[in-house]
Amino acid sequence: MTSQPQRKKLQRAAFAAGAALTVVAVAGAAPVAGATPKSTPGVPELKLIAASKSVTLDRWEGEPGVYLDLGTYLSVDNAPLEFKVTRKSYKDPVVAQQILRDGKKTKTKKLPAGLVNDFKGLPGFLEVSLTDASGAEVATSKGTFCPNNASGRIRPDAPATSHYPESCPTNPFTLGSVWGIEQGWAANSSAVDYDKPVDLPVGEYTAKVSVAKKYRDLFSIPDDRPTIKVTVREQSWEDGGGVGLRSAAGHGGDGAHSAHAGHEARGGGHHYGPRGADAPTPPALSHALEDRGLAHHLGDGSGHTDGSRVAPALTANAKRPTGRAGVPADVPKPDLRSLPAWDIMITDGEDGDVPGKDYLAFSANVWNAGPAPLVVDGFRSPGQDLMDAYQYFYDANGKQVGYTPTGTMEWDPRIGHEHWHFTDFASYRLLSEDKTKEVRSGKEAFCLANTDAVDYTVKNANWHPNNTDLSTACGQQNSISVREVLDVGSGDTYTQYRPGQSFDVTDLPNGTYYIEVLANPAERLKETDLDNNVSLRKVVLGGTPGARTVTVPPYDLINAP
Repeated sequence: MTSQPQRKKLQRAAFAAGAALTVVAVAGAAPVAGATPKSTPGVPELKLIAASKSVTLDRWEGEPGVYLDLGTYLSVDNAPLEFKVTRKSYKDPVVAQQILRDGKKTKTKKLPAGLVNDFKGLPGFLEVSLTDASGAEVATSKGTFCPNNASGRIRPDAPATSHYPESCPTNPFTLGSVWGIEQGWAANSSAVDYDKPVDLPVGEYTAKVSVAKKYRDLFSIPDDRPTIKVTVREQSWEDGGGVGLRSAAGHGGDGAHSAHAGHEARGGGHHYGPRGADAPTPPALSHALEDRGLAHHLGDGSGHTDGSRVAPALTANAKRPTGRAGVPADVPKPDLRSLPAWDIMITDGEDGDVPGKDYLAFSANVWNAGPAPLVVDGFRSPGQDLMDAYQYFYDANGKQVGYTPTGTMEWDPRIGHEHWHFTDFASYRLLSEDKTKEVRSGKEAFCLANTDAVDYTVKNANWHPNNTDLSTACGQQNSISVREVLDVGSGDTYTQYRPGQSFDVTDLPNGTYYIEVLANPAERLKETDLDNNVSLRKVVLGGTPGARTVTVPPYDLINAP
């Protein structure tokens, strides 16, 4: 029998693949965004469209509800829809600007203050009302619209590929993002929250979908309100995943059980992905990436993108570098910076725990502000579980102009890792309230991968980085060489929740401490600036041994424990 966590992963993977397939279906449809509109040069013409008049949503047996992907899209014509979203610092609010392009001319239009407060998209953009067969309203929702969601062409003469990023960042410490939809494309308008399914019994429903009035007025969107027939059916795992359409009455009474099962599947309220100890927490990635180990990924291709950011690994140079090592003074270099810790909580250590112990778990991210990518190759000596690591440097034309030895990579055999880690990439310390005493410490070897789009507005940011698919980014046990890259604008998130990674705080006195995250602690990597590698996050410990608590004050305007 398939386990509950496996069921949830398969369900999410199937949903992610289905969303991408829907995009392809839209791309193959007849043009829907008028052929000869009265247009204003450089101003996109937007329209809410439905890919189909009916959809079928699967409610998996033992799950608390369904996910509302109704197959509606925002189509774009006449000019691309583009936004630049930034914050100067964590003390400053998020500012969103629409970028209007008319040939070589570019104008900006600042969105109303307070409309956009994070980098996830346009909040409250899509409004949905669901009624049952009797006409009674049974559910409503207001969803955030991410323009970088799964998208596809709606006209054969539209650009063959999208140059905009995939997905909208959800890391709480994101600094800059670009959202966009190409002219002649349409993006999925549905926002799916896997932690908040809609509790709809098996049956038939009618969905009415519209764009909120404030956005219709702001972007001159017609007040189209597609009506979609919705069939909710139940998928049963016990019969091998077959589909059974059951009556609503026959499904009653499972609510408490399914809610409990879903909670257990998420690890008691905290979910760690297939990367194990390395797994970014779900908010760090798009939903299509959360269970990428099982996803049937379409990726970017001619006329579509699935919004998952999954991209293959790169290949190391054919052989070790030769000649004299050196780094030209004027060559572009990466700039590694650490984000403040977040996702902070007290755990019992998860696997490998010690009864009665309390561990301070957290997520940490080191990102590259550029202007050059961090490129590290590892070369293995036969029979060894270490690789010699080399950092490479390139001129503005992409020609390699230097290299330097930069330590080692080691094979990590632990379940949830099982790949090559670059050593001494980051270190963590728990500091006293006056920041002068180190009360706990640890270091972490990283499998470098571009898990988070931290700031895609910096110079040379790569909106389509490689090394995002962690199942391939850092090699196999039998690899003879690997290439690990941290691209400009991207960061790598690690969740420190296991003993040896998290901090044992069982016997620490209650009080104020600081989690320090330090990038490039041994300074083996050559970078633009070594003075911005440290971040600190304040935490307040309370409780008693075996039942410790932690309070995390906001970091400037960021209230993300």
